[in-house]
Amino acid sequence: MKLRFIINVALIAVVFLGCVDGKSDKKAEFKKTEEFNYYVEQFADLKILRYQIPGWEQLTLKEQKLVYYLTQAGLSGRDIMWDQNYRHNLSIRKALENIYTSYQGDKSTDSWKAFEVYVKRVWFSNGIHHHYSNDKIKPEFSSDYLKLLLTDTNTTLEGEAFEVIFNDNDSKKVNQGKGIDNVVLSAVNFYGPNITNADVESFYAAKQSPNPERPLSFGLNSQLVKENGIVKERVYKSGGLYGSAIDEIIKWLELAKGVAENKAQGEAIALLIEYYKTGDLQIWDDYNVAWTNATEGNIDYINSFIEVYNDPLGYRGSYETIVQINDFDMSQKMKVLSDNAQYFEDNSSIMDEHKKANVVGVTYKVVNVAGEAGDASPSTSIGVNLPNANWIRAAVGSKSVSLGNIIEAHNNSASTGRLKEFVHDEEEYELEEKYGQLADKLHTALHEVIGHASGILNPGVGETKETLKNYASTLEEGRADLVALYFLYDSKLQELGLVDNWQAVGKAAYDGYIRNGLMMQLIRLNLGNDVEEAHMRNRQWVSAWVFEKGMEDNIIEKVVRDGKIYFNINNYEKLRELFGDLLRETQRIKSEGDYAAVEALVEGYGVKVNQSIHAEVLERNKQFTSAPYSGFVNPVLIAEKNETGDITSIKVTQPETFARQMLDYSRNYNFLPEVN
Repeated sequence: MKLRFIINVALIAVVFLGCVDGKSDKKAEFKKTEEFNYYVEQFADLKILRYQIPGWEQLTLKEQKLVYYLTQAGLSGRDIMWDQNYRHNLSIRKALENIYTSYQGDKSTDSWKAFEVYVKRVWFSNGIHHHYSNDKIKPEFSSDYLKLLLTDTNTTLEGEAFEVIFNDNDSKKVNQGKGIDNVVLSAVNFYGPNITNADVESFYAAKQSPNPERPLSFGLNSQLVKENGIVKERVYKSGGLYGSAIDEIIKWLELAKGVAENKAQGEAIALLIEYYKTGDLQIWDDYNVAWTNATEGNIDYINSFIEVYNDPLGYRGSYETIVQINDFDMSQKMKVLSDNAQYFEDNSSIMDEHKKANVVGVTYKVVNVAGEAGDASPSTSIGVNLPNANWIRAAVGSKSVSLGNIIEAHNNSASTGRLKEFVHDEEEYELEEKYGQLADKLHTALHEVIGHASGILNPGVGETKETLKNYASTLEEGRADLVALYFLYDSKLQELGLVDNWQAVGKAAYDGYIRNGLMMQLIRLNLGNDVEEAHMRNRQWVSAWVFEKGMEDNIIEKVVRDGKIYFNINNYEKLRELFGDLLRETQRIKSEGDYAAVEALVEGYGVKVNQSIHAEVLERNKQFTSAPYSGFVNPVLIAEKNETGDITSIKVTQPETFARQMLDYSRNYNFLPEVN
């Protein structure tokens, strides 16, 4: 599970996959280098940033080699993500990049400038669909102009691959609409063009795990197609689908295994290699158990087909890698949460029959990213909790990490202008300025460490992706958010030494969540659009539900001042009670597999947008030039070798430009054919 970063520092608390340190602590966490330039460039609705790798020089050469090999393994599978996102992406990318590097004509025209922006947007999204909204990116140049560029550069792009750039076909990468065939109407390349929702559901209904109490993650590492009327899987593995890229991943993982920090880490990497070789989902589970238990050492990583947000039905995993260096100082400070996981479970608002009697194996670390690829790059999360299998979480535990240097880069590149526009009053602004980053950091930790680890399914209830179907992801993210929100306004945090003013931190957290869920995240949507993305949906249905339920007591007040709308929390204690009520209901829905209830919750509160508020938010936001989405170039690790080919040192450099890194990646990690 991931937590996504949102818009700017004012919104940090409300994104998932993770979520940030208080200002008073940030200088201790990072030795701020004034001359480091976090900003690379901005175009369309996107801002490109850089990040540093604190602690790199303190690693031994062996540890640096491990990071280097794991990073190379990750990049070797980069093109898998492109192909998973859409079947024509690799053909389109190759043509666009050839034009970008070869065209010698007039580059001062508006059409060429629009072409450059389009290419960069496609790079950022790993394909022609927006990384967050899932809408197809619309070029601001004509099809005739693209034909001219193709001719002038002797580049070929024909048929559907050319036409789809400009027509209305495959308009949504992931379509989560109600009452439609989500698979048929989603362009994502997890399914053949003639596969339907019913095909998917019937295919996996017929599959049974050897141990029903430890269900395998069917569909996670395959494409589902129909050949001669027969539905079958094309498995991602060596010798199978994406085999040429997977063989490169295996090559680098073998080198990583050879420099593993300890036996447990080496054994986990060996199982990952075996999984890539075979595509065996039992080995995948064995690997996740071994990886979860491998908690010692300075280096960790995420690698494989993991998150299912891009599958409208929640089966298939997107390729993703993150290589991490442990920040021991900050990890030790936050270890207190995992040490007290049972307290939070016992004192949660959920029903007693849904509480875990023994919360096990929850580890939480602050890490510094050394490299990312696939679904994690350029747009990255700020926190991760894995593995995703419910039975492994219950029996073995999980790892939760906060990506410290990514958060630090966001914080150092943000401005406060947008925040001032949308806060209700000076008190709210001062709370955010003083306690907002600490509140966000704790939100991330509570979401990941406590939220995703909390609760149990009722006996006999199937996996959430099967019972709650297309609403599974947004329900789980909202549930974890609610766990965090419930405990963010709790004196226990001060008792544990995590804050020095629990009420102020809690108020800042509640203000930020409601402000974002009801207003600020709408900056990301075009007027008239429904909310589609799972995390945006969960923030809206949580905020809208508590707003509605608290109307009678005026718990959250809608204020109109000088013609502008604001939301002001009048009673934080009662708002916490509402968060607790909704948490109890979301856990019941998950535990019982209540599809009708989750559909009513999400469709009733999380999908439709108040159009007058949306129009106002967009109008008020026009004064700000900062893009609503941020992503990153990765530092470049350069291995220096002696005359015998042995690595003698590994240097960290920063890429010159976003375009240069994208072109280098396409040239150096191009291991798949255009059609797979």
